Amino acid sequence: MSERLARVLAEIDAANAADPTLAPDGAAEAPAALLYGQRMSAELGRIAPEASDLLRIAARGQHIERWRMPRTSYPDGRDGYLAWRRAQAAFHAERVGAIMAQAGYGAEDCARVGQMLRKEGLKRDPEVQLLEDVICLVFLRWYFADFAAGRAPEQVLGIATKTARKMSAAGRARVREEFDLPPELAPAFGG
Repeated sequence: MSERLARVLAEIDAANAADPTLAPDGAAEAPAALLYGQRMSAELGRIAPEASDLLRIAARGQHIERWRMPRTSYPDGRDGYLAWRRAQAAFHAERVGAIMAQAGYGAEDCARVGQMLRKEGLKRDPEVQLLEDVICLVFLRWYFADFAAGRAPEQVLGIATKTARKMSAAGRARVREEFDLPPELAPAFGG
């Protein structure tokens, strides 16, 4: 890992370490955004060890300082949710780009990471799609069970179906291979 890449990842981690929300990490707790970024990096490293440095930065910074813009600051409903997601993506791109520039990355590299963080080219750009697959795998591995708890079975199936639609065929195949899917969710991932 280059010194410049290490510096950017460390700065993202330092920013995310300020997250006031704590999440379980084994027997201890850690700032939720820090833990999420580290999980994103680990998952990317596991499924794509040859990933570019720019994709590694996008994965680590995918939710940088997410708590600064709470979902409750936007209207309820789908329109409010989508507006919040767009604003978060723009903020993440800007924040990570500033960290990259400070570490010596050029404008083109900063713009490329911003493109990935805003999910521009999903389904068409292999790196953007790989980032989305990693996001979905991290969600399924670490957050889906808690997210699904207390929801009606049809809502859980809807969440699984929406997650699967975002993924590539290779990503869905990985889910079928690596996860013990309940029979009612397997069809969402082509199982």
